[in-house]
Amino acid sequence: MSKIKEFLIPFAGLKLGKHNFEYQINNKFFESFDFNEFQDADVKVSLVFDKKSSMLELSFKHKGTVNVPCDLTGEDFDLPIKGKMNLIVRFGDEFNNDNEELLILPHGEFELDVMQYIYEMIVLSVPQKRIHTGIKDGTLQSDVLDKLAELTVKEQKEESTNEEDIDPRWDKLKKLLTDK
Repeated sequence: MSKIKEFLIPFAGLKLGKHNFEYQINNKFFESFDFNEFQDADVKVSLVFDKKSSMLELSFKHKGTVNVPCDLTGEDFDLPIKGKMNLIVRFGDEFNNDNEELLILPHGEFELDVMQYIYEMIVLSVPQKRIHTGIKDGTLQSDVLDKLAELTVKEQKEESTNEEDIDPRWDKLKKLLTDK
């Protein structure tokens, strides 16, 4: 992954206080991470960067859509996503990002790359099970759903005919088990 200048924030030149940054994320952003689970992405990220004398506070928010295949039908659809994340940056002797909410930068650092944090925030906001919104409200028309409905009806018919063909002697044997 290469550093993209757009995501580098040179905080050494910023005044104390809050600063706002806006990013428009698309598929090209995810290609730099070799991440290809999304067919398309359109996500707006806003970052409030609060510079204080001894630390930095970052507040990320995102909202948009990612185009993913439905887990049930396999059809692509736009999945709405949104989320937020906070990050505190302190200064210390050496770089440390072991904690997901706290980043420690060496004292000599003058810029911060927020690309990795935006990537993780967006990817983690996508649910594990992706179901087309048309399935939930019943408006999706699909060949896969039609075939599934056809097979379900066929299976129900087979079960009802199997119940009618049961030998009456089995019923008497089952009654022996329940009479104990």
